[in-house]
Amino acid sequence: MTAALTIPIGLVAKPTKTLPEEVQHKLATLPRFNLFDELSFQVDGTTVTLTGQVTRPVVKDDAAYAVKHVEGVTAVVNNIEVLPLSPDDDQLRMAVYRAIYGAPSLSDRYGFQASPAIHIIVKNGVVKLEGVVANKMDRQIAFMCASGVFGAFQVVNDLQVGS
Repeated sequence: MTAALTIPIGLVAKPTKTLPEEVQHKLATLPRFNLFDELSFQVDGTTVTLTGQVTRPVVKDDAAYAVKHVEGVTAVVNNIEVLPLSPDDDQLRMAVYRAIYGAPSLSDRYGFQASPAIHIIVKNGVVKLEGVVANKMDRQIAFMCASGVFGAFQVVNDLQVGS
């Protein structure tokens, strides 16, 4: 006969995340964060410095609020830039989005992800591609799609190739 061990649910230890992992999770799951925003951070002890560019001020505020409430964070420096309001940049964002996510080789792989792999940042007609793609070919295709959009003065390809 074997003995059964019963452990109450509240006593089971949850796997703990590191501070950077928890901050990353909080930022990635912000409800108003989208593919036209880019966020990054640095952790120095218990201080988190937020950087990036967002299209709406509320995303900047949401990010700081979420990170302030991460266990172990004692200070948040919010250096996130809110991009200027511009109907031209808004049109360019949508045109680049359609070009990239409408390309058959990219839409099949990246078009239906809960968290977009390719972020499109537009400021004063300059397009910056951020994120992680599967291979060098996808990186190049995304760059070519964005470069072919009328109104893009320059395209900066900061896409990283995943391991």
